[in-house]
Amino acid sequence: MMQTSGSRESTGTQPDLLEAILGSTRHAVEIAKTKRTLDLLKRLAEERSPQGELFSQVLRSQKSLSIIAECKRRSPSRGVLRKDYRPASIASAYEAAGAAAISVLTEPAFFDGALDHLTAVRDVVDVPVLRKDFIVSEYQVWESRAAGADVILLIVAALDDLELSVLLKLATQLGLAVIVEVHNEEELHRAVSAGAEIIGVNNRNLRTLEVNTAVSFSLIDLMSKDVVAIAESGIKVSSDLERLRASGYRGVLVGESLVTKDDPGIALCDLAGRSRPTTVGER
Repeated sequence: MMQTSGSRESTGTQPDLLEAILGSTRHAVEIAKTKRTLDLLKRLAEERSPQGELFSQVLRSQKSLSIIAECKRRSPSRGVLRKDYRPASIASAYEAAGAAAISVLTEPAFFDGALDHLTAVRDVVDVPVLRKDFIVSEYQVWESRAAGADVILLIVAALDDLELSVLLKLATQLGLAVIVEVHNEEELHRAVSAGAEIIGVNNRNLRTLEVNTAVSFSLIDLMSKDVVAIAESGIKVSSDLERLRASGYRGVLVGESLVTKDDPGIALCDLAGRSRPTTVGER
């Protein structure tokens, strides 16, 4: 694989969860290619009409902080988050509670996700849907559109500069919005150089799983006002939203603090400081 001056770095002897996930992902992609050819994916993708532009417009136009609410069954750090995991029902509750978009974890080996989860969510909500996964190949970009995604995530730490640029360009051509995820200043510079218009700052170190919410506040001052900034991980209470909005963020991605609650829709209302409509509730 081609490596550039902005390539991934090794963490030495420390266990590297990100590299383990990426290895599993590349293996899964090769298996997927034997089951569905790229030509078939392209035909399926043509049947979809992604709302990538709508996602970008919502983030730029809303006066309040846009909340991307996540459907996630499991995490490597906390194990199973929700035993009775019904992503379509959870997504419907999120939408009723005012979520600007729905994120669906589709990585299978470490998060118990599946593309079928995303398609099920796409079938029941009208707001944009994000495929949250570790995308390392053009095959996965086509796969995302074919499954019904409007938005994909590209993780700078998982890609070299050429890969990042190629995947970002392809996704944009396919009508998908792209959140380019960064964890530090060096990755932020790489994201900007690649042409990222939406940048997600993940407070969770994907190699160690440690969360440090100070990361969001240290990086926002380095971003151009033209960039749409999204904060990810470690967001739990309304005051977190207020501080992030005041610092310049346009959106937040929230998962574990919602999906672990008895009623994720009500949890989203409470987080956003909204009244609880009678339609909210996982069905």
